[in-house]
Amino acid sequence: MFRRIREDIAFAKEMDPAARSSFEVFLTYSGLHAVWFYRLSHRLYRCKFFTLARIVSQFARFLTGIEIHPGATIGHCLFIDHGMGVVIGETAEVGDYVVLYQGVTLGGTGKEKGKRHPTLGDHVLVATGAKVLGSLTVGDYAKVGAGSIVLRSVPPNSTVVGIPARVIVQDGKRVDDDLNQTDLPDVIGEECRRLEERVKALERLLVDTQEGRGQMKEGGQTGDPTV
Repeated sequence: MFRRIREDIAFAKEMDPAARSSFEVFLTYSGLHAVWFYRLSHRLYRCKFFTLARIVSQFARFLTGIEIHPGATIGHCLFIDHGMGVVIGETAEVGDYVVLYQGVTLGGTGKEKGKRHPTLGDHVLVATGAKVLGSLTVGDYAKVGAGSIVLRSVPPNSTVVGIPARVIVQDGKRVDDDLNQTDLPDVIGEECRRLEERVKALERLLVDTQEGRGQMKEGGQTGDPTV
């Protein structure tokens, strides 16, 4: 147990340049505290003390702002930086030496049964506010950009960004958008384009209305007066 705690602290110091000492990390890093509480709750969960396991996990959530379901499977040296708002679902699987930032969700997409949460490989980094949803796989050494929503599996050694997330770098080489494999609609982009077209149409209508009023005024001033 103490060996794993030392490994967690060493990995946190490696990943966070703001860490000044092991003692500081041990006392103040809520992401590590949440992981340590998870290990206790996970052991209780495996022994079928489900309610007690959930009590421990909710107590950890109260203290740290991080919710890790005791049924999740987490490997060595998970580092949750800052951590507030991180949620890890029941059937999620997290590999070794993974880094999660604040606001990350490893969640499901509905009320389906069985494996409904994502699987993260080793050395994966998920940036601030990213959502990884559904029973998909994020390959080893992959990176998920801040604010992205991942709805499809991510290949190893790649970087994905956007809503929905798409691969922009793979094996150190930039991926051309025309060759991007995602066929999901860009809902936000389409809505923005629709709103832009509507604004332009309203502007044209406003200009036409103002011109029409100007012509009516000119006609009233130059027309023959009635007696």
